[in-house]
Amino acid sequence: MIRRLILNIIDFFHKPFSGIIPAQTFRYLACGGGNTVLDIFLYFICYNFILEKQAVHLPLININMGAHIAAMFMSMAVTFPTGFMLSKYVVFSESNLQGRTQLFRYFMLVGVCVLLNYALMKIFVEQLHLFPTVAKICTTALVVIFSYLTQKKFTFKVKEQRA
Repeated sequence: MIRRLILNIIDFFHKPFSGIIPAQTFRYLACGGGNTVLDIFLYFICYNFILEKQAVHLPLININMGAHIAAMFMSMAVTFPTGFMLSKYVVFSESNLQGRTQLFRYFMLVGVCVLLNYALMKIFVEQLHLFPTVAKICTTALVVIFSYLTQKKFTFKVKEQRA
């Protein structure tokens, strides 16, 4: 029921663009865009108000993690499951791969995206001295392109049926 509601809303807004952009791509942009806005919002809240821009000490592994990196992991704890569910049930619902295969591949993709996020955040904040929220937005734009292509061609691909 929730899936149908989300699809109805997205498809309603897709109508004016249907001759320009395929439905699946529009759905990805809508779902991914919504999840990205949620991620950036949560990142901002975590960085500025929960962590108060202070580094986090992880005693089990005895390291300090910058607030900009800790906030990234905190926001991801929410956006990982929402992103998977939206991708599986709204955007790439025609995928005929088993759910556990999709989840494992999505997990691997997110792992790669986390590494990309981490590296780009370190570069943008620590080397280029961008404000952390601006760095997060730039990082997100680059990672979203990579993520869409990987999800379409690998994570949620449609496996050809043999006769």
